[in-house]
Amino acid sequence: MQLTDFDASPNLVALFLARADELADKPFLWAKSANGTGRHWTALTWREVARQACLLADALTTMGLEPGDRVMLVSDNRPEWFIADMAIMAAGLVTVPAYVTNTERDHAHVIDNSGARAVIVADGKLAKALLPAVLRSNIAHVIALEDFKLPQLGDRHAHLWADLLTGDETAARARVDARIAGIGREDLACLIYTSGTGGSPRGVRQHHGMILRNVAGAAEVLAEDFGWDDEVFLSFLPLSHAYEHTGGQFLPMGMGAHIYYAEGLEKLASNIEEVRPTVMVVVPRLFEVLRTRIMKSVEKQGRIANFLMDKALRVAARGQPGEARLVDRPWDFVIEKLLRPKVRARFGGRIKAMVSGGAPLNPEIGTFFSAMGLTLLQGYGQTEAGPVISCNRPAAGLKMDTVGPPLPGVEVKIAEDGEILVRGELVMHGYWRNETETAKAIRDGWLHTGDIGHFDEAGRIMITDRKKDMIVNDKGDNISPQKIEGMLTLQPEIAQAMVIGDKRPYVVGLIVPDAEWALEWARAEDEKFDFDELQDLPAFRSAIREAIDRVNRDLSVIEKVRQFTFADEAFSIANEEMTPSLKIRRHKLKARYGERLDRLYKG
Repeated sequence: MQLTDFDASPNLVALFLARADELADKPFLWAKSANGTGRHWTALTWREVARQACLLADALTTMGLEPGDRVMLVSDNRPEWFIADMAIMAAGLVTVPAYVTNTERDHAHVIDNSGARAVIVADGKLAKALLPAVLRSNIAHVIALEDFKLPQLGDRHAHLWADLLTGDETAARARVDARIAGIGREDLACLIYTSGTGGSPRGVRQHHGMILRNVAGAAEVLAEDFGWDDEVFLSFLPLSHAYEHTGGQFLPMGMGAHIYYAEGLEKLASNIEEVRPTVMVVVPRLFEVLRTRIMKSVEKQGRIANFLMDKALRVAARGQPGEARLVDRPWDFVIEKLLRPKVRARFGGRIKAMVSGGAPLNPEIGTFFSAMGLTLLQGYGQTEAGPVISCNRPAAGLKMDTVGPPLPGVEVKIAEDGEILVRGELVMHGYWRNETETAKAIRDGWLHTGDIGHFDEAGRIMITDRKKDMIVNDKGDNISPQKIEGMLTLQPEIAQAMVIGDKRPYVVGLIVPDAEWALEWARAEDEKFDFDELQDLPAFRSAIREAIDRVNRDLSVIEKVRQFTFADEAFSIANEEMTPSLKIRRHKLKARYGERLDRLYKG
C-alpha cells in the first residue's frame, strides 16, 4: 500500500476493491456478537465485505434505482453500515446518511430535501421515528438490516437485508467494476446533512475526490509522524457525521486497517481496553469527560499519586513528554515509570494518537493528556471541507492552542476580516438544491469557513472563534464565547455552559452544574439531592459562583462572567440543545432561556 494510491484512485469504491483484492482473507470489520458463552469480537474479512457489497449493489440496481438516485441510511455503527455505504456507491447511487437521533420531522426534512428513493434502516427501534416520514414521502424501497415487523407500506417495497445478499458474486463483481469505471473523482459520493447549530440541516455535496483528498492528507500525517503498520481504529462517533465518515471509516479503509465498532458510549471504556486501538477519532466533549474520570481516579489513589499528577501537569506545560527541560527530566522519568503506564492502560496501552475534531478543544485538555503520556492532536475542519482542513502533528511541533498546519494538498489563507478561507479538491461542490447558500459559502473558488483565525510563526492555524458566534459588546469589543465556555466547563462544579453578551455591557452565563459534584456537595452539606431544590440554596449558588470567579481571575475585564443563571436540565441531543457532534445549539438555548438571561441585566 502506497500513499500515491489515494491520488491515483478514481473513486472510493475502486480504492476499497483494490484493498480487498490485496488483503483478501485478512480481518477487516469487527463487531461483538452472541457466541456460545457470551458476546465476542468477530470479524468479516476484506473478501467477504467486498462480496456482500457487490451483491447488494446488484440488488439495488435490480430494484430499478438509477445512477444518481439517493439512498438514505439510518443505522448505528456496525459492519453493515460500511457494506451499505460501499454498495450504494458501487451501484452508482448516492448515500444519504441520517443521524439515529433524528426525530420524525428531521427524517422528513432529509427525505424531502434529498429526494431519496430508498432507505436502509437497522432495526425496529430506529424505524419508529423513520417510517412515519417514509409513509408521507416518495420512498419506493425500504430495506431492513434486521427482521422486524414492518407496518403496511402501501405500494412501497419491503426487503430484508439477508435476502439481498444472494446471486452470482463473480458476475456481481464484474458489473460493479464496469459501473465504477465511469465514476470519477468529481462525481457525487454522498450528501452529508450538517447537524447545524442553527437553522435546518443542509445537504453538503461531498464528491469522491473530496473524501479521497482528506484520506490522503490524514494518511500522510500518520505515516510520516507515527509510522504506518497494522492499525486498529475503534468506531464510536456517529458515522452520519462527516468526521467519523471520513476519519473513522474511509481513512482506515484506505490504510488497510482494522475497524472495530463500539457497542455504544456506555461500554466505550471497556471496549477500548479490549480492542486496544492505535488511533482514535474523538470529539472534545469525550476528552473532557475522560479527563474528569482520570483525575477523580488519581485523587482516590492518595497523596503520592496526586503529587505525581500535579508534577506531570507542570512538566507538560513546559514541554512534551520525552522532551522535558533538563531540570524536569528526573521528574519526567519518575512520572513515566509510576503514573503514565496506568493511564495508558485505560486506553489499551498502544495508542499512537487520539485526534480531536468536531468542535474546539480547550488547550488545558490537550496539556492534561500530554502530561499523561498520550498524544492528542487537535484537528480542524467542517463538513464542507471533507471535513479535515488541518491537524496538529509532532513534525510541525505540537502546540495545544493551535490546530496545526493545513493537510497536504490544502490551500488556506486569511481574509482581511480574519476569516479562514480554504481552497482545493477537499472543498464541496455546494449545498444540495440550495444555490443561494452555496454562493455565500464559496466565492471565487474559496470556501468561506465562517471561522476567525490566523497563522502563527510556524504556519499553524490558530482559531479565535466562529465569525457568527462572536460576541460584540455594547462598546464594540469582540469576545470569544467558546473560550469562556471552555474554561468554565474545566471546573469540577460545572458540566456545561453558554455565555451571551452581544450588544450588552457585560457577559452573563447559563450554567449546568456537574451532577457528580452536586451529589457530593449535597452529601457533605447534609442536603437532599434534588437538582431543582439545590439550585435555590444560597450555599449551592455560592459554590458555583466561586467556580466562576476562579475562571474570571484568568479573564480580561470585558470577558468576565458577571451574572449567571441555572438551566432547567442538561443540554443534550434529545432536547435538541446539542448537535449530534456535541456542540451547543445557541439559538435553541437562547429561545428557551432568553427571558431568564435578559433578567440578569436588570438586577
